[in-house]
Amino acid sequence: MFIYNVTVNVDAGIHDAWLAWMRQSHIPDVLRTGCFTGCKLVKVLFVNEEGFTYSVQYTFKEIKDIETYQGTFAKKLQAEHTEKFGQGTVAFRTMLEIIETFE
Repeated sequence: MFIYNVTVNVDAGIHDAWLAWMRQSHIPDVLRTGCFTGCKLVKVLFVNEEGFTYSVQYTFKEIKDIETYQGTFAKKLQAEHTEKFGQGTVAFRTMLEIIETFE
C-alpha cells in the first residue's frame, strides 16, 4: 500500500474557501478517478509559516494506480486547483510506501 501525499500551505485569507472546496469538490473528484482507495485530510500543527498547512494523503494499492492518475487525471485536477487558488497556496507532493501499520 502507498500514500500520495500533497502538502499544501494555504494563505489565511482564502483558508475557509479552500478547505470547503477541498472537502466538497477536489477530494471527491480525485477519488472518483478510481486510482485511490481513500483519503485523509490532515492539518499540520505548529508550523512556523504564515497561513495554514495541510497534508492530503491519498492511499493507493499499486504503482500503476499512481501512474494512471498522473498520466490521465493529475494535470487537469491540479490546473483547477491553481486556477481557483493560484498564488494563495504552495504545494509539494511526495509518494510514500507503507511498510507496516501499528494500531
